[in-house]
Amino acid sequence: MSKLFTPYTLGPLELSNRIVIAPMCQYSADQGLATDWHMIHLGHLALSGAALLIIEATAVTEEGRISAGDLGLWSDAHRDALQPVIAAIRRYSPIKIAIQLAHAGRKASSAVPWEGGANIHPAEPSGWQTVAPSAVPHAQGEAVPLALDSEGLQRIKQGFVDAALRTQALGLDAIELHGAHGYLLHQFLSPLANKREDDYGGSLENRMRFPLEVFQAVRAAVPEMCVGMRISASDWVEGGWDIEQSVRFAHELEQLGAHFIHVSSGGVSPLQKIPVGAGYQIAFAERIKRETTLPTIGVGLITEPQQAEHILQSGQADM
Repeated sequence: MSKLFTPYTLGPLELSNRIVIAPMCQYSADQGLATDWHMIHLGHLALSGAALLIIEATAVTEEGRISAGDLGLWSDAHRDALQPVIAAIRRYSPIKIAIQLAHAGRKASSAVPWEGGANIHPAEPSGWQTVAPSAVPHAQGEAVPLALDSEGLQRIKQGFVDAALRTQALGLDAIELHGAHGYLLHQFLSPLANKREDDYGGSLENRMRFPLEVFQAVRAAVPEMCVGMRISASDWVEGGWDIEQSVRFAHELEQLGAHFIHVSSGGVSPLQKIPVGAGYQIAFAERIKRETTLPTIGVGLITEPQQAEHILQSGQADM
């Protein structure tokens, strides 16, 4: 029997097989509201036979969007716009549905990819002021973000909680917090982006503090839901976040009752040097799976069923 098509459990969530559709930004929302595109796109994926569909990075506050086209869940209107999409999927597919809740931090206020994806200055009509752990831009020449104060941290944490409650109201099955790809929670983790000198910066314990606080707050708000996190296991930059720190972070998530960890890499620095190739991130997932009890999702150029089967059979990842 192929392991790829055996059932698996993520906390309270029973899944029919080991195939997950990872979240993929569509940049096709209207002021954060789901559109007909989401109905067609997600409906198509829902008929794939995968066990779990994770909806794209969905902003928990308006300034947390990567681009003006990003999906959002910062108001009840955004929840209501997504509801018909979820209802249609439920009518025609048994697939389980998760959503990735996100805040882009200093990588917000960007053009959509097909217009170049460049940072848009807040003085421009289509731009806005970004926020981050520290007043350090993602790349040289980009707009400088505002360093978050305690009030800003609380506001964003509450944004994650409120979006989680709307997720629950939509009847979704799981939440993935976005702690990867150079977005806000990853920015706190990485010493390349986090230059703070308070309780949220400096030591590994301090840099982990805000992402763990967000996770704990979301987990407490929706205690019966499956909740996990996606991380970048390496910045691929010397002196940045790495697999050793990722394992420590995974242990902390484990202690807080995370139901899964989704292991990706990169995104926090334009200086990254990624050796891209088939399954190039799987070794990170394997290390975390080996050293924790967290169900582990592997990702990154897994393109063939035989390759996916080998990853599962050799114990490199669970999904």
